Amino acid sequence: MVEEPLELAERALSYADGDAQVTVTHERSLSSRFARSAPTQATSVDDTVVEILCLRDGHTASASTNRLDDDSLRAAARQADAVARASARAGRGDHPGLPGPVEAAPHAGWDERTARLDPSEPADALRAAFATAADAGLEAFGLWTAGAVRTAIATSAGVRATDDATDAFMKVVCRDDAGRSGYAAGTAHASAEIDAVAIAGNAVRHAPREDGIALGPGEYPVVLSADAVAILLEFAGMLAFNGLAHAERRGALSGRLGTQVAAASITLRDVPSFPCTLPRAYDAEAVPKRAVTLIRNGVADAVVHDLRSAAQAGGGARTTGHAVEAGGSPYGPQPTNLVLDGGSADDEAALAAPIERGIYVTRLWYVNVVHERQALLTGMTRDGTFLIEDGRIGPPVRDVRFTDSVLRILEATEELTAGRRLASEGEFYGRRFANGVVCPALRAHGFRVTGATQ
Repeated sequence: MVEEPLELAERALSYADGDAQVTVTHERSLSSRFARSAPTQATSVDDTVVEILCLRDGHTASASTNRLDDDSLRAAARQADAVARASARAGRGDHPGLPGPVEAAPHAGWDERTARLDPSEPADALRAAFATAADAGLEAFGLWTAGAVRTAIATSAGVRATDDATDAFMKVVCRDDAGRSGYAAGTAHASAEIDAVAIAGNAVRHAPREDGIALGPGEYPVVLSADAVAILLEFAGMLAFNGLAHAERRGALSGRLGTQVAAASITLRDVPSFPCTLPRAYDAEAVPKRAVTLIRNGVADAVVHDLRSAAQAGGGARTTGHAVEAGGSPYGPQPTNLVLDGGSADDEAALAAPIERGIYVTRLWYVNVVHERQALLTGMTRDGTFLIEDGRIGPPVRDVRFTDSVLRILEATEELTAGRRLASEGEFYGRRFANGVVCPALRAHGFRVTGATQ
C-alpha cells in the first residue's frame, strides 16, 4: 500500500466525531493447499481493512471498510456513530472509555524474508512433503501459509500505535489407501523455520500401518502430544481465564482463584514476548499486552481482562491488554500467547514408560464445549491414536470420542516433557490473526473415553 497504515488511521479518525478508535489492518499472505500429494489451491491476499469504533455514553459500535477513499471512510464513521448514538438512547452503557497512550515494549515478531512472500517457498515445501510421503508409500494432504500483518491504531484519546507481525504455518497429514493417517504441523514467526521434511516425516511416523483395535469407554492413562495439549489449553483460555466470563460468574475459575486447580507441576502463563511464540505489542484496544501468570504450581492465579471486563469485575481490576476486538469482544478477552512450563521427561516415549495400559493421542479434532463452568469438552482423537502397553507406544487404536474437563486433565497430569514447541491450528477465517500455544507433551493418569468414532 502507498499510504502508511498509521497515516490512513489518522485520516479516517478525522471523519469521526467524539470518542473514537480507528484500527487499520494491512494483510499480505500466501496459502497453498494440497491433497493426494498434489497442489489443489493457491491464494494470495493483499487487503487493507479500516475499522472505525465510536463510543457514546458507554456504548460502542463499529463499521469497517476496505475502500480507502474519503467518501467511504466518512460513511463508515457516520454509520458507527449512528448506531452508537441509537444504543445510548437506552441508557448508560458499560464501556469505561478509551485509554490514553502508553508505549509498548518492542518485539522481534517481524521477519523481512517472510514478509516478502516468495512463492518459491511454498512450492519447495510442498515438493519436500510430497517426496517424504512418497518414500513411505503414503500421500500428503495439508496446508502451507505465511503472512505479514501491519496494524495501526489511532484514537481520539491521543493513541498512535503500530504493530507489525509475520507468521508461517504448515500442516501435513500422511495417509494410505485405506484412509489410515498421521498428522504433524509447524508454526513460527519466520517461514525459514518451517521444516517441511521434518513435519512430513513426523506425520509419517504418526500414520498407523494397520487397522486400529477397538477401545471401549472408560478412563485411561494418556500421553498427549503437544498438538493435543495446545487445543486443550486454547479452550482453557476461553473457559477459565476469560475475565468477562469470570466477572459474570460463568467462568470455570469462578470462586476458585487462589485454590489448587491443577497438578503442582502445572505453571501456565500468557507471555506475549516469549521467544518462540507469535508476539504482539498491543491488544485490539491499543493497550500494551502484559505477561500474566494464570496458574502457578497448580494454583489458579489470575484471569485476563480487556477494558470492559475489568470495569465489570470491579475491585480495582485493570485491563491486562487482552482485548481481541476494539471495544471488547462480546465473548470476552483471550490469552493468545499461552506458555506451559515443561517438566523433566526426555520425550513422549519416556512419558509412556510408566503406563501399563493406556493411549497415546497425536491430535484432538472437532472439539466442542459441553459445560462452560466445568471446562468440560467433547471431541475426537484423529490422525494417530495408539495403545500404550507395558510402557511402550504400540499398535494403533480406532479413533475415540472423549468427554472430559480441561482442568481435570491438568489436575491429573503426572509429568511433562522438558522440550516445548509452538503449536497452532493455523486456519484463518476472516482477518488473519496468528497465535499459538507453547507447550510440552504430557502424561495424565486419566483421560475419559466415552465412545468410538466412525
